[in-house]
Amino acid sequence: MVIPVHDVNPVRRTPWVTYALIAANVLVFITMPGTAAAGGSELARLCHLQAFMDQYAAVPRELIHHQLPRLVPTGAVGTGPGGPGCVVGPPGYDKSPALSVLTAMFLHGGWLHLLGNMLFLLIFGNNVEDRMGHIRYFLFYVVCGYAAGYGFALLNADSADPLIGASGAIAGVLGAYIVLWPKARVWVLVPFLVFLPLRLPAWLVLGFWFVLQAVYSSGHGMSGAGTVAYAAHVVGFLAGVLLAWPLKPGTPAPPEPPGLLFGRRARPRTGW
Repeated sequence: MVIPVHDVNPVRRTPWVTYALIAANVLVFITMPGTAAAGGSELARLCHLQAFMDQYAAVPRELIHHQLPRLVPTGAVGTGPGGPGCVVGPPGYDKSPALSVLTAMFLHGGWLHLLGNMLFLLIFGNNVEDRMGHIRYFLFYVVCGYAAGYGFALLNADSADPLIGASGAIAGVLGAYIVLWPKARVWVLVPFLVFLPLRLPAWLVLGFWFVLQAVYSSGHGMSGAGTVAYAAHVVGFLAGVLLAWPLKPGTPAPPEPPGLLFGRRARPRTGW
């Protein structure tokens, strides 16, 4: 994968919603049970994390069949015939599967998961927010997240693995960006022996990303430990494309920077 670092596409107003979404995702992550910031033993953190995920993550089987489990991790540690483990019991809460799609958008499985999502949101979300306006952009973000969550659940209706992350909603942002500014230049780092800086059109960067997600999703990508819900990315991206398409007429074209498309000489020329 290429790593985007900046796009040559200025905005007219401060993207407050994008900043707020990033702040909320970071705040939720650092306060989640089971993160490095949490205290206690490794098993205690794991049990707390499992209980937290069962309550707030989206689960395909719950979304499609409304089958809520009768026993869930309570967050406590106990000792059974097989040794120490997480205690299970009847849930002490009433979970709304539909609402869990929203809460799952702010949960992440690790620092790399979080930072990768926030990087894409920061680079591409500001322009989409600038074009849509703050309120419409926030509603667009949530709708794309719901489309991604339910789309993945429909394809994995019997799965009990928790679905977490902002990737589906952010994929919608990427879909909107490629519709509105396909020719905008994006600075990326391409791992080729070293990280090679290139300035490429958005249609190539985001189109390549979408193709990879589509290819990977055909291999039955699942959400859970060590796996990625690629199908959610595909659905979220397509939702973003469809919702942003009516805004394409009248969208100002991005500036066209002079120079080559790679290396230092790709930067806009200054001086005489």
